[in-house]
Amino acid sequence: MNFISATGNADDLRDLEIYLEKAVSDDIFIKEICTPLIKGGKRLRPKLFLLCARTRKIYPAKKLLPLATALELIHTASLVHDDILDGAKKRRGVETLNAKYNAQIAVLVGDYLFAKAFQLVAENNYGDEVSLILSKLVKNLCIGEIAQDRALFQIPTLGEYYGRINLKTAFFLSTCCRLGGLISELENSEVENLANYGTSLGLAFQIVDDLLDFFGEEKITGKAVGGDLKSGVITLPVIRALQFEKNSAALKKILAQDKISLDDIKTAIKIISETDAVEYCKNRAASHIECARLDLPQNINQAVKFSLEQIADFVINRKW
Repeated sequence: MNFISATGNADDLRDLEIYLEKAVSDDIFIKEICTPLIKGGKRLRPKLFLLCARTRKIYPAKKLLPLATALELIHTASLVHDDILDGAKKRRGVETLNAKYNAQIAVLVGDYLFAKAFQLVAENNYGDEVSLILSKLVKNLCIGEIAQDRALFQIPTLGEYYGRINLKTAFFLSTCCRLGGLISELENSEVENLANYGTSLGLAFQIVDDLLDFFGEEKITGKAVGGDLKSGVITLPVIRALQFEKNSAALKKILAQDKISLDDIKTAIKIISETDAVEYCKNRAASHIECARLDLPQNINQAVKFSLEQIADFVINRKW
């Protein structure tokens, strides 16, 4: 997913990996347990920031990479905490921290990554506006996670579902694009356009993610099939399938259980497949991607615009 190469700044991505490794090297044990965390992944958030930061005014990578690193660290921290709450055993095909060590260590590592991200921002003098935007980002991640945790095994309305994925995913991608536009000193209207692109992209990303949770290949996604359902998180494929009277009773019976087994997940997948839920989710994701494309400012670096369009294509077609 090397879309940033279209801007002529592919070196940014190599340097980002160096910055990430350096960021988690404060202590030997910290480095040992954090290095696997920062390996792999899509790097979607820093890539969006770096691309949007090159839409007009060109700054040296030295100015951009600490903030790009901070965004990836915040994302990684949120995943560490998510895995604790979900009781997840694997992430990106490897053991989660809570599975390999314990929840206490995992909580502290997540806190460390959040703190390290804000240290990078403070050390590089990005200013109050950037700090405020990042603070709001972390706050919204927490609100979204709290709302999700309080509603486990409960069937959300479509509005409640969208509210949750906006806080947990869409707002993050929107923030990355907004920060890039601000750094590039775009007009306010253009910054808002980029932020709106990020929001629509994020909504589509999460809907596709929810489909992959049921229909993705574990060896490709790096996560167990049906992980959301097993942990009590009710996503769009289930919400849609429950609207079919023929299927709703069987699905509700699964959701009412104290513990959801592998056989229950297989049954749920079969039920979902017998409805139009998959096509429904794909159509909704495609609609959000179309909105993302329409929101892209017209008068920006055309190579960057092309790369952002490629990212939209990736999000809607991805398998991981």
